[in-house]
Amino acid sequence: MVQRWLLWLLLFVGPAAAEVRLTPASVAAFDSVAAGETVILEPGIYPALRLTKPLTLKGEAGAVIDAGGQGHGLYLGAPGIGVFDLAIRNWGADLGELNAGIFISGQASDAEVARVQLIGPGFGIWAESAKRLYLHHNDIEGDTSLRSQDRGNGIHLFDVGDSLVANNRIRRVRDGIYINYSHHNRLVDNRMSELRYGIHYMYSNNNEVTGNITEHTRTGYALMQSRQLTVTGNVSKQDENYGILMNYITYSRISGNRVSDVRANSRLINPRGAEGKAMFAYQAVGNEISDNWLAHSDLGLHMTAGSEQNHIFGNALVGNRTQVRYVSNRPQEWSRDGRGNYWSDYLGWDLDQNGLGDIPHEPNDGMDRVLWQYPAARWLLNAPVVSLLRWIQQQFPVFRGPGVTDSYPLMALPDTMAEGRRDEHYSLTAGR
Repeated sequence: MVQRWLLWLLLFVGPAAAEVRLTPASVAAFDSVAAGETVILEPGIYPALRLTKPLTLKGEAGAVIDAGGQGHGLYLGAPGIGVFDLAIRNWGADLGELNAGIFISGQASDAEVARVQLIGPGFGIWAESAKRLYLHHNDIEGDTSLRSQDRGNGIHLFDVGDSLVANNRIRRVRDGIYINYSHHNRLVDNRMSELRYGIHYMYSNNNEVTGNITEHTRTGYALMQSRQLTVTGNVSKQDENYGILMNYITYSRISGNRVSDVRANSRLINPRGAEGKAMFAYQAVGNEISDNWLAHSDLGLHMTAGSEQNHIFGNALVGNRTQVRYVSNRPQEWSRDGRGNYWSDYLGWDLDQNGLGDIPHEPNDGMDRVLWQYPAARWLLNAPVVSLLRWIQQQFPVFRGPGVTDSYPLMALPDTMAEGRRDEHYSLTAGR
């Protein structure tokens, strides 16, 4: 009877997965490990490894792969590989050869990499032509002895699809996460600081960017030559040139993001046009830009070079030195379905108490253009002559050039923002 019970148990449970334990002295046996096994690296220093079979690689505390300054730290060359709880350091610095702490080849779809600490000069994780990757809870740091442009990106996806990159911490590399020709991916809850670009998109469509935080980068989110992106709930704080940059972004949704304190490097001479911009759009067409908090920056929202046919509503522009700069020959209405945006400098009133201003808001009238062209004239901003000129523009539209009109300005912050500047509670340097 007992034998029959054991037979049924083996049929339902199956054989236990094999586990192989290696030390630095026995690591030469790694190549003989069978597919499907779990390899445990005990504490110690290991050379670079190549995984060419489906298996699971785990490290105990103190297990470190040191690539000796050459090539990749870890090469994945088979489907279904799992890599967990390792430290990898000192891989190669040759960006032309794509030297990476972890190189995921086109044969390594369905890989999972989690809780890996990577410190080195080249790319942190490079993935190429693979699908269904899951890269999460990794800690990636670049080599600060190199110039920023000579470091690799933290995570670089080339021709990668249907993958999730989540909860990684990336700092002091070139770009935090670089996405190139990669479609249908999700970037969720990553934390990035001290970079050129936090997230950098090129020629990548149908992607989701949600809940990420950038701080002290030169550009938080550089979205370029892509369409049908969903960029929601992200934070950019104290980035230098741009919070969110949209270059040839079309038919995308940019909503619910919080951008604050984007200011140009005060140590440099900043000509007109080089201000820190919370949001910048160049040839951005057909997008929804809604419910974003754009605050306390040199310039709140800059639209130029044919950025038209966008739906812009529900945003809060708060305390920016210049709220809007719009450069085009066509007037633009920034509201939808009777809902405009909140402007901290709106001087209108709401006699019927419906929550909307009784007069439209024009954030870049003729006087604003004078101030853009001649910043030294700002000392006249509160002078009676400025009020007179603005009144003349309203009474005689022939003197009014094409610009932005918000016909339904919000008198109070939208409900999602009413609790205050939540972005101030997010800090990478102080933790979250």
